[in-house]
Amino acid sequence: MNSDIQCCGLHEACERKMLAAPKEAEYYDDEELDAYRGRSADSYTEAEVEEFRYVLYTMREDEVAGWLRSLELRRVELPQELRDEVIMIVGDLRQ
Repeated sequence: MNSDIQCCGLHEACERKMLAAPKEAEYYDDEELDAYRGRSADSYTEAEVEEFRYVLYTMREDEVAGWLRSLELRRVELPQELRDEVIMIVGDLRQ
């Protein structure tokens, strides 16, 4: 999740992205994860990673992409250990 890349809004693709992306974070019964705002993806303890994993596996698969966007808007980095799992879930939905 690289939040440094900004969409210019001047091209058709950028306009679609801006219209589709929520401007405010949506919560997925995961308010407790806001406590990790500002932490780097590789700084979580195993117990903290399990908190993220619990949220991930208690939501519907079609909510995962929205959840990732919500975390990005809230400036909460997904733990490095979960990235492969998330990529698999999102990739399976796109097939």
